[in-house]
Amino acid sequence: MSARIIDGKAFAAGLRARLAGDVADLVAHGVTPGLAVVLVGEDPASQIYVRNKTAQTHEAGMASFEHRLPAGTSEAELLALIQALNRDDRVDGILVQLPLPASIDAARVLEAVDPAKDVDGFHPLNVGRLAAGLDAPVPCTPFGCLMLLKDALGDLAGSEAVVIGRSAIVGKPMAALLLRESCTVTIAHSRTRDLPAVARRGDILVAAVGKPAMVRGDWIKPGATVIDVGINRISLPDGKSRLIGDVAFDEAVAVAGAITPVPGGVGPMTIACLLHNTLAACRNRRGFG
Repeated sequence: MSARIIDGKAFAAGLRARLAGDVADLVAHGVTPGLAVVLVGEDPASQIYVRNKTAQTHEAGMASFEHRLPAGTSEAELLALIQALNRDDRVDGILVQLPLPASIDAARVLEAVDPAKDVDGFHPLNVGRLAAGLDAPVPCTPFGCLMLLKDALGDLAGSEAVVIGRSAIVGKPMAALLLRESCTVTIAHSRTRDLPAVARRGDILVAAVGKPAMVRGDWIKPGATVIDVGINRISLPDGKSRLIGDVAFDEAVAVAGAITPVPGGVGPMTIACLLHNTLAACRNRRGFG
């Protein structure tokens, strides 16, 4: 048995193309969706990510407002910028790139973002609405995972889903989304007793722990659909490096029914879903719902 590879890169490209068409319709009515991205510091991975976000925002026909601040920026200065972006009518979505420097309270900064412009879905108000099953911006990575699952499986109702990882960015919102699809959901984590046995219960297995190749092939129920959220850079004996996921892919592909690769699986979906959320925020704010 060899699992079907879920091509997130192709799915994301199709989603971005559809979004670009919808954006063009809004632009024809004199409205251009705008996304503001705030980056504090010099983290190399964050810089690459922000550069990709800006490029894809432009490709979709949206306006991009990029704010790169030095690592020594104070919390007060960052909060002042957020308030200015909240007031700026050209801006429909605000994304604060994480992680922030240790001197800045990330929770306070995220809470300062106007919930109507919170395209990352991290504001406590939106987190609560999602948990309650109400309409809210959905964090981009779990939103992308859900799109891939529904495209691969169709109706998810009745499936047993196991989410490994309990972060506020992926694990918890992923569980909320799966519950909304009428799955039976288990959130597992580092202190779960007999984690491999729990993982093997899943018709759907989502790995979001940030530990390279933690999920082994014998953790997977035969025929399960595996969504690997992990992006881990490992060093190779020749001095080079490569990206791998949280799932031991070569083992898993022999057991699973379908699986996302790393790279090329969940990763491309995150920015596509950010653009989706920005377009939705624009429509809601400007009465094009």
